[in-house]
Amino acid sequence: MSEWLTSLKTETPQEGFELAITLARKGVGYTQPSAEIRKKLRPEYEENADSLTAASQVIAIHYQTVAAANNYWK
Repeated sequence: MSEWLTSLKTETPQEGFELAITLARKGVGYTQPSAEIRKKLRPEYEENADSLTAASQVIAIHYQTVAAANNYWK
């Protein structure tokens, strides 16, 4: 695997949120490396409120980590 995450530091909270989304997406990619299988499974969760809420929770947890790494952009 190539190194892609070199820092949790971001200039703004918006960039931090976008990094949190990237972290969540990369986590899914590492967990299920087959794009074909991910595409096949998508219809099962894309309209499921519980699945979408869980995805939002994962992003929120990553955002907390990024925010802390950036001293909450103080």
